[in-house]
Formats: sequence, C-alpha cells, structure tokens
Amino acid sequence: MTTHQTACILCSRNCGLAIEVEDGHLRKIRGDEAHPGSRGYICNKAARLDYYQNHADRLRHPLKRQPDGCFVQVSWEEALTDIAARLLAIRKAHGGDAFAFVGGGGQGNHLGGAYSRQLLAAMHSRYAYNALGQEKTGDFWLNGRMFGRQTCHTTEDVEHADYVLFIGCNPYQSHGIPNARDVLRDLKNDPQRTMVVIDPRRSETAQQADIHLQLKPGTDAYLMAALLAIIVREGLHDRVFLSKHCAGFEEVEKELLAIPVAEYAQRADVPLADVERVARGFAAARRACVRIDLGIQHTLHTLLNGYLEKLLYLVTGNFGRQGGNNLHAYLLPLLGHTDERKKRKGKALKRTAHHGMHPIAGIYPPNILPDEILHPGEDRVRAVFVDSANPLLTYADTDAYERAFQSLELLVVVDVAMTETAHLAHYVLPAASQFEKWEATGFNLEFPTNFFHLRHPLFEPLGESLPEPEIYTRLLEKMEVIPTRFPLLALVAWLEPNVSAHLAYLGALAATLASHKAWIPYAASILYRTLGRNLPDSAAAAAPLLPLAVQYATQHYAAVSRAGHEGNRLTLGSALFHAILAGRSSIVLSQHEFADTWSLVGHPDRRIHLAIPEMLDELRALPTESPPSADYPFVLMAGERRSYNANQIFRDPAWRKVDKHGALRIHPEDAAALGLANGDPANCRSARGELRVVVEIDDTVRRGMVTLPHGYGSRYQGSEPIGPAVNRLTSREHCDPFSKTPYHKYVPVRVSRLPLPASASA
Repeated sequence: MTTHQTACILCSRNCGLAIEVEDGHLRKIRGDEAHPGSRGYICNKAARLDYYQNHADRLRHPLKRQPDGCFVQVSWEEALTDIAARLLAIRKAHGGDAFAFVGGGGQGNHLGGAYSRQLLAAMHSRYAYNALGQEKTGDFWLNGRMFGRQTCHTTEDVEHADYVLFIGCNPYQSHGIPNARDVLRDLKNDPQRTMVVIDPRRSETAQQADIHLQLKPGTDAYLMAALLAIIVREGLHDRVFLSKHCAGFEEVEKELLAIPVAEYAQRADVPLADVERVARGFAAARRACVRIDLGIQHTLHTLLNGYLEKLLYLVTGNFGRQGGNNLHAYLLPLLGHTDERKKRKGKALKRTAHHGMHPIAGIYPPNILPDEILHPGEDRVRAVFVDSANPLLTYADTDAYERAFQSLELLVVVDVAMTETAHLAHYVLPAASQFEKWEATGFNLEFPTNFFHLRHPLFEPLGESLPEPEIYTRLLEKMEVIPTRFPLLALVAWLEPNVSAHLAYLGALAATLASHKAWIPYAASILYRTLGRNLPDSAAAAAPLLPLAVQYATQHYAAVSRAGHEGNRLTLGSALFHAILAGRSSIVLSQHEFADTWSLVGHPDRRIHLAIPEMLDELRALPTESPPSADYPFVLMAGERRSYNANQIFRDPAWRKVDKHGALRIHPEDAAALGLANGDPANCRSARGELRVVVEIDDTVRRGMVTLPHGYGSRYQGSEPIGPAVNRLTSREHCDPFSKTPYHKYVPVRVSRLPLPASASA
C-alpha cells in the first residue's frame, strides 16, 4: 500500500488529500496536512471517492450505437475516423452554427477543458454550453458592468471577517469557503464575531448562526433592498470609500431611499426589527463580507439579487480589504469577456438562431439548447459533443433534452461512465478518471494568497480509456486542422528542460504560430505533442501550463516573487512552471497585497461603476410583482445540498449511508394537512412533469415550501432511476429572462399522497 497526495474533485474547494492506494482502490483517504489551502481539512464526501473511481458503470472501450439502440465496442481508429468525417461533413453542409459543445472540464477536471474547447475552433463554432452557463452567467454579466470585465470575479474573506452574511447558501454542506465546517465553528464560538444566515430553510449553517432571517422563498431581493435602504437612510454607508473607489452612487442612493422598508420586510415575512438589526450590525462592523451561492442565483430576480448582494459590501466599504470581499487573480482562463453591447472585431457577438441569445463570458446558457436543436430552420444545431457532463440529469427540463438529443445527426459523449446522456449518443468515448491522468482545477480563486494544484495520476487508465488531451488531439489530427508532426518544435522541445530551454521553446512556438496563423487556436495540442513529450513523468497534458505560468508571472510579478518563486522578469514564469510540475501537493502561486485589488478592476478608471440602468429599472419594478399561481401551492427548492449528495460523478448508490431515497422534505403542519407521515410515498407535480418521492417530515423548512436534493436519478447498471431526477420537474422556460438562468430554487409544485403499497398497509 502506497500513499499519494492528490485533491478532492467534488466541489470548488478541491481540498488536498493524502490517499493510501492498493490494488486499484483508494483505501484510506484523509486530509493532506501539507496542502497550503485546506491544511488537512476533509469532509465526509471526499472519504467516499473510491465509489467514483471503482463502479460498474465505468467505461473501458469506445462504443458505437447501432440502429437498434444497442452499443458495440469499436477501436479508437474507427471511432475517431468516422466522427471526424461526420463533423467535417456537417460543417461543410451547414456551417459552424450547426455544432455545439456541452460541458468540457468538469468539476476539478480543467486541464482537459483546454483541449476540448479546440473542437469549437475546428468546427468554426462559438456555441459553448456548460454548468457555469446554467449557474453563474448572471453574476459574470454583473461583474462586467460593475468591475469592467466579466473575468473580474469576487471572493470573500470569511476567515478574517467580524460579521458575515451567508445569503442563499449552506457552507456546512456545500462548502465553497475554505475549510467550511472549521470556519463556521470558529465563527459560532467567537463572541466578538457575528454570523447571519438568510435562507428560507433553517439549514445546518443557520442552526449555528447568531441571526437567521428565514424569509419566504423568492423574496431575497425585497430583503436585501430593505437592508440597503436602512443603511443609506441612516447614513451608515462608507462615504469615503464610495467617493474614492466608486462611480454612480448618487443614482443608486436615490433608488434606495425610495424603498418602502417596512413593506419589503413584510413581503419577505421577516420581522422589521431583525432586518434593522442586521443592517446596522453589518454596516458598523470593522470587517464584514458577504457569501452567496445558488440560493439567490437560481431563484426569482436572479440578476437583481446579484446586484444587491454586491451593493451590500460595496456601499459599506467592505471591499479590497482583509475580512471583506475582493477580486482575485487566476492561472487558468476559465472565462472570457463578451459584452453584448459591443462589437468584436467589427462584428456583433454571435447570437443563437432560435432565441437570439448572446454569450456571457464566452458561454451560452444550457436552458436554450433544446430549442436551438429542435429549431425548425436550416440553421439549427445538428451535432453536439458532450464532455464530462450529463445534461439529461443536471440541466433543466430532462424531457426537452431527451427529445432534442434524440433528433441530432451526431451526438458524441466523452465520459468516464455510461451516463443517461451517453445512452443516447452515437459514439461514447471512454475518458480516464481524474485519478488516472494529470489534472488540475481552475478554481484557484483565492486572495490575497492564491494556490494551484497539478494532480499526478495514481493509476493507469482503465481498459482503453484515454485522457482528454489525447482524445482531442487525435481528433484534430483526423480532421486535418493540425499536422501530426512539428519538426522544429519537437527538436527544440528535446533540449534539456530548464529555463533557457523553455524560453527557446516559447520563441520557436511563437515563430511557428506566426507563420501558421490557422494553428493558433490549437496551441494546446501543439504544446502537448511537442513540449509535452519531454516533460517528466509523462506529464504531457500539463504542457499548456508553461505559457500560462509565464503570463501569470508577467502580470503579477511582485506577487509571484513574494510567494517565494525566484527569477527575473524574463525567467520567473518558467520557474513557476517548474514549481507546479514538481509539486505533489498544492503550491502557493502568488501572495498579493490588498492594495493590488484595484489593479484587478477592469474599468480604465479603476473604479467600480455602481449604477447599472437595467438593475435600477428592475429595482423600481419590484413592487409590481405578481404572486405565483395558486394551482401549485408549494415552492420546491430543487437541488438542496445534503450530507450524501454531490455532483453527478457518484453513480453507485451504495456510497450513501443515509437518505438513500433523496426524500422530499416537508413541514410537519403541511404533511399533516396532506395526511402524510415519514416514509410515505407521494407525488410531486410541477407544470412540467411529476415524480414519485418519499416523504421526510422536517421542521427546518418553512410552511409552503418543500425540498429535493440534486445528484440522484441515475439508472445505475440500467436500473430504474434511483431517487428523484429533479429536472423532470424543472422547465427551460422558467428562468431569468435575460441570462436564462433557471429558477431551480423556486419551482411551483403540488404534493399529493399516494396509496401505500399493500405490504406497507398490512
């Protein structure tokens, strides 16, 4: 038995792990004390990761679907040759708009994303759909307006804050902050610090809070607007900060002063005295921050919620300082910047054929994809690649996705498992698991200390499975968009790997791309085929990190040097690349200072622009909101985080110690009114569909609301769905009108009792 350092792949924290490996299994999993970010922290979900690595749905060989729906094993040569030919034929006949890419770089699987996105360039398409497009593009759009670039992303320094607002999130279960349960415990036990939770459910985090504002579902905008109005009305805002660092506060102030605070508190069903207490406490705190998540991003007023949340820490001056909210640097470019108001290279942004939807941060929202496929025009989407994603279970409106994917001329799935989406594919290509290849996460989103973890493989790939860099590079070669050999680069790459050799290689690469501009979009695969072959320990997939490390060190020279990396402005990036390659645990990339925050702001004036006309219009329109239809008396919070649900990579239900059914939680009084008891079967119906569920009576939910978890509904080994496939209830039309973000946390439903089975009745 040997011990290896790696990282968890279940959430954005990617905590460091020390794993004892034996006979292809992860035998003992504990926190990695050497990891500079997580410092030995681990949650119960990470301890079950062998259920991801070893289960009966793992793919071992390329598969091709036959006319009767069954699959046969084929060779990589046959699969990639046919896929390349069919892609090129579709591109020739219908143009790039006929192709869309879904997923790519799944949770903690981001090196592969650098290679998979090259396929969009090969197909002359910009249609990229992924989980960020389902969850976060509204936030990215707001960042573009307020901070100047959609790549400006904020983080929060909960560990050093005296006053923390958790809004629409439950870090005890969903994490999202460093060492979540330890940090929450410290907050709870320190009488000098205050924790406030704003959530319709008395979550595990709320149970530890000093104050819990248990608002009505969907009323977050009313409550946050009331908090801001109190702060401004009572003169508690930070005038010095606003004058020095912000623009447009006067317009925002005018709207906030017009808000009827008592009425909005009543709409949220929160006592006015509690709202005033929180507003005054947050504004008066020495160091305060706000942590939010999908609870306010997947409900009514998606964009306005994000706007008001940012105003809370900006109006009070809790930005660009320890214990507040901050911007951060990043090594891997997860996002782009696509402002729909401006032209790109003289042309307007590419909009979709059916919805006319523009990209945000280079991403399109999955909610619209079924319509773009089923669109009756010649310009519809006809071919889709799905990579490390399972849209049939994880995106809104499963029924629509089934119809759309069944109509495609070509559907290819690249995954480690035979998923529900894979069962509809024409080809299924087996990817190596995240513990069978070199990998990394792009979620290095910390400030002022930022980390990066290049993970080493623990096992050989299962069967004939391949890492994504090899899959996509072979496909690009089959499509003849890049050659199979680069003699000059290959020659330079074989120099002894050191700083001088890397500088020589980058010079040769620049010269090669300058003389072959058509190859520029495929730089990742070119690096992989040339520099990658000379990297130690077969680390070819990590080759694109060299230019990224050079770029990072150039942009943040002082911060990288402060982190202990040595070199001048010419050599520091290569030194950083060597440190990343050599590290087994995470390494510290950079050590910024809080004053650096303002260099990360994207506006030319380095100020934060507070007045966004669209948001001020929506804020004024809040009082005109209509109540939901009475046909569906309950509000379902779909996708609740619990102890034994994670992202969709856990397929074997045996990993769960509790909550095997993914029960529907309902308030005792609501259950009694419906004649329901614990463990009873019930029907949960929305305007889109219905599910059979198992009832769990739970007084942590408000009356009138029910919850279901995500991560269930898989057909493991061809079984019936295990637990609730919640997206049978969600609709692609039930979404934010601008960003198309689905309202997963506000799904109107009705719940009815089902007859007990005869054996249970007896």
